[in-house]
Order: sequence, then C-alpha cells, then structure tokens
Amino acid sequence: MLGILSKAEIEELLYSNNLGRIGCSYNGKTYVVPVNYVYDGRSIIAHSTEGLKIQIMRKNPSVCFEVDHVENNKNWQSVITQGTYMEITGERERYDAMKLFVDRMLKLKISTTAHPPEIAPDRLRNSTSARPVIYRILLLEKTGRYEKE
Repeated sequence: MLGILSKAEIEELLYSNNLGRIGCSYNGKTYVVPVNYVYDGRSIIAHSTEGLKIQIMRKNPSVCFEVDHVENNKNWQSVITQGTYMEITGERERYDAMKLFVDRMLKLKISTTAHPPEIAPDRLRNSTSARPVIYRILLLEKTGRYEKE
C-alpha cells in the first residue's frame, strides 16, 4: 500500500534520522550529496568544508533536502523538503548550532566525516582544515510518502 505521510510522521522522520541528501543546482548543474544533519523543528543544521556544495548553495540558496527510512523495497518512508540555504556566521549562533549537532551525534556511532570540526578552540589545534561552514536549511515545504506491505 502506498500512502502520504501525516505532518506528525514527517516530523518524526526528520527528527529520528541523521543522514539525508541535499539537492542543489546552479547554471544547469545539479548536485546531490549526502550530509549528516540535525533537525531543530524548523531547519536542517549541518556543516561542511568549502567545496562544490557550498559554492552552489551560495549562488542559488533554493535547495531540496531528502531523508528516508528503508526497511526493504516494500516498506519505506521518504520525506522531501524545499528550503533556503543560510550560513550561520554569528559566533553565538555557530556555537549553539554545533552544540546541538554534537549533542545529537555523540549518541551515535558516526563516520569520521560527520564529526564536527569545531566546538571549542582546543579542537582546532590538531586540525589542518579551514574553519567549517555551518549552515541551516530553513524548511519551507515538506511532503512525505510511504509504502507498507
């Protein structure tokens, strides 16, 4: 049976996951990339080093975000959102966003690329990477579908 997720089911799927995909495009080039994230009830919060994804989103802040939960080919849920990319630049806002991210991620076993590159100055001592870009995707529309056997 195919169906449409309720608003509550959409929220649950966004809150309960930590890996989604951002779709962004600019000048005829579309780019879809997986990201680790946290959901704060309004926005997807994530971080990245400078790269193609950040370059594209800076040029065209209208993005799509997708997350799903798949048990098998006949039992799955998927949420697709439309939103606006916004960099978090204020020091207090950056700290709060990364704290939310760290608090959530510390509870999970995650890959090296998902580890937040900063939260306190002493973390930067051992890092050779540049200051990360911390950003939010302010969600404007959310839709969800499911299939259940």
